[in-house]
Amino acid sequence: MTKEEYKEIYNQEWRKEIRKSVSPKERMAIPRVVMPTVPVEERIHSQRIEVNKGLSLEAAQLEAKRCLDCADPGCMKGCPVGMHIPTFIKNLERGNLLEAAKTAKSISALPAVCGRVCPQEKQCEAQCIYHLKLNKPAVSIGNIERFIADWERESGNAIIPEITEKNGIKIAIIGSGPSGLACAGDLAKLGYDVTVFEALHEIGGVLKYGIPEFCLPNYVVDAEIDNLKALGIKFVPNFVVGVTATIDELREEGFKAFYVATGAGVPKFMNIPGENYNGILSANEYLMRINLMDADDENADTPILTGKNVVVVGGGNTAIDAVRAAKRLGAERSIIVYRRSMDEMPARLEEIHHSQDEGIEFYNLANPIEYLADETGRVNKVRVQMMELGEPDESGRRRPVAIEGNIEEIDCSVVVVAIGVDPNPIIPNSVEGLKTSDWGTIEVDDEKHSSVDDIFAGGDIVRGAATVILAMGDGREAAANIDKKFKSEK
Repeated sequence: MTKEEYKEIYNQEWRKEIRKSVSPKERMAIPRVVMPTVPVEERIHSQRIEVNKGLSLEAAQLEAKRCLDCADPGCMKGCPVGMHIPTFIKNLERGNLLEAAKTAKSISALPAVCGRVCPQEKQCEAQCIYHLKLNKPAVSIGNIERFIADWERESGNAIIPEITEKNGIKIAIIGSGPSGLACAGDLAKLGYDVTVFEALHEIGGVLKYGIPEFCLPNYVVDAEIDNLKALGIKFVPNFVVGVTATIDELREEGFKAFYVATGAGVPKFMNIPGENYNGILSANEYLMRINLMDADDENADTPILTGKNVVVVGGGNTAIDAVRAAKRLGAERSIIVYRRSMDEMPARLEEIHHSQDEGIEFYNLANPIEYLADETGRVNKVRVQMMELGEPDESGRRRPVAIEGNIEEIDCSVVVVAIGVDPNPIIPNSVEGLKTSDWGTIEVDDEKHSSVDDIFAGGDIVRGAATVILAMGDGREAAANIDKKFKSEK
């Protein structure tokens, strides 16, 4: 949205009246509304009880009233998908929930998802004037977005954005994670004939296999996908592009362009002694088996390993998800081992706080250097090198430095490794002429265009492991550039 377009919306009479109805001083005096949560003792026994309960209408409108409706809203600049944040907030404040939902759905393919899992504190809320200049908590943008999206879903009247007249051009989206879904949604609204190919049996990618239901329930993801189906998007599960059919074969079927959003699903390990002992597995496998295969059910066909003491190595969102899942599987001790301090952890603050409430132990400034096992070959200890923080590295975080001679051991019966993932190699290995980086990511230009004329790419297959909202931003950008490509060829 250009400044001129936003100015026109900002100066609409209803917006002016909302701003006049409550003074800025009164708005600034309202404390930030706190999201209610399910009690710890109730939630830690199930993978499928969502921790956050959502806001009531009254609470959501009170939080919306805090928004100062800035003429040059920093929150929008901080949103990777360009959400019209003040517009949907002010519609909520005046009680026009339908218009608020329309505003959110016109931009985002997944508002109920983003409201739950986006790191708002690092993006839109980090640019809120309350945070930047007033030394007050930012407007709770994510919680408001979640409320609006949930209201729309629960009302039973799904809002279908306007669709441009169909143009008959077939586009293939490879991967049904957040980046692929965002691209598919925008292209469908622009009139393209969109098909999404997914390797797994469930649509949703990392939203389904990587994020536990206590953070993001499957029914929420399914409802968002149903909305995309209503746009005419076709979904094909159990289809591995590059194996089931090649891109050349899909070209023969009439597909004119491709958006590769296959993500980064190859787990990394540390390559330290003992890493092949029984009881050591990747966070990808651990979470996928729980989320997609119901492995937390004792009668499951493929039950997950459980144990008294579970150690999770890593400090990101995936590590936090895994260690909280272990607690729900009955572990007496669920322990995060992370080589930096708590302040440097990249996981969302909300998730860290929920973990602390749930009794998760944090073993910071500790780096695994070896695993030990019992006589059966089952891991029973992790040996860690204790660390201290040195100078900042290229990421801006202080670099962990080993404290010579300071080594400790932690008892464990299961270890989950969550130190990152590498890009999925199937597409890069199956397409001739597709340039990749030294890390296996697909190289693209500023328009998400690869070295192959009809192939665009984005999300983790380009960035490496990143956030849901950054992947969605890539998808929206690619959709706009695919559209520009075909319009320029007319």
